[in-house]
Amino acid sequence: MAAEMGAEGYVRARPESAFALFTANDEAMGADLARHVPLSLLVFARQVVRAGELSTLAEGDRVTPIVAAARAIGTRFNGLFLEMPDTNDGKALATLTRPLTPHLEKALRKAGIDFADATAQERLHVFFVGGLACHVGVSDPAETSPWPMGIPRLRMPSAAPSRSTLKLAEAFQEFLDERSLKRLGPEATAVDLGASPGGWTWQLVRRGVAVTAVDNGAMDATLMDSGLVKHRRTDGLTYRPSEPVDWMVCDVVESPSRVAHLASRWIAEGWCRETIFNLKLPMKKRWEEVQRAREIIDTTLGGGGYFLRMKQLYHDREEVTAYLARQKKGSDPFSRGEEKGV
Repeated sequence: MAAEMGAEGYVRARPESAFALFTANDEAMGADLARHVPLSLLVFARQVVRAGELSTLAEGDRVTPIVAAARAIGTRFNGLFLEMPDTNDGKALATLTRPLTPHLEKALRKAGIDFADATAQERLHVFFVGGLACHVGVSDPAETSPWPMGIPRLRMPSAAPSRSTLKLAEAFQEFLDERSLKRLGPEATAVDLGASPGGWTWQLVRRGVAVTAVDNGAMDATLMDSGLVKHRRTDGLTYRPSEPVDWMVCDVVESPSRVAHLASRWIAEGWCRETIFNLKLPMKKRWEEVQRAREIIDTTLGGGGYFLRMKQLYHDREEVTAYLARQKKGSDPFSRGEEKGV
């Protein structure tokens, strides 16, 4: 993405570290890149921060150098996130940041730094990479994750029949804005391919959507008692609806290429207006597999007229989840996304 914008630089990253640093050769170009690369276009990143140099902290006073680094950036921020890598070592840092937070907030206020200004255009981030080292930087709240570390805190619903329900719940939060979520209501219809036992169907039913659940396996009995679910015992890969539906969701265990072709065909044939589906990634060459899926979707849909977003979600770490919708000519996009060929 940097290359496409003409920003030359280099990447520093270690396997299993859970973060990467991109440094542009031209500092101004790097800052411009960070401002104009929305998180929505990055498949595997959960958060993007325009960070300064690594700050070295003192054992007895971690707060002072952090405040100094923040003061060098600005005095008004739209929020404060204390973050760390999503690794076992990173999680151990949470025991440090939790008691540190109130002391840091007090020191920031004393230094004249407002980190709760709703009108400010940047959010302040303190990203710890160790007990005595952190990056202090900023992000655009409109283009980055609203959750620290990009991790939504979702509670497992006791009534849901499987933990897979969290994957679709997060996908709704990631891909759909308030207007889009209104299309998931009592007037909507959906097909759930590979539905058993009903984790994804449950997310639709709780919003009043009438669902056709397609799977040779059994569906949760309580879910079936809702009166909103019709169970079709057949193969989800070959099922075709008798009439168009608003949504198709798919969490079948199949190759990414086949699922990408299946989902894009549902859009191309007009069987559904919008779809959310999972791509089960191989152990290696995951980025290449994502690119291949994109190419299949583009070919199936004739090279344009659709919106596509892909994301590796927190509750779906071995997969990439995609949102795909056909754009109506002359209308607003269905949702935030990547406009293709329009």
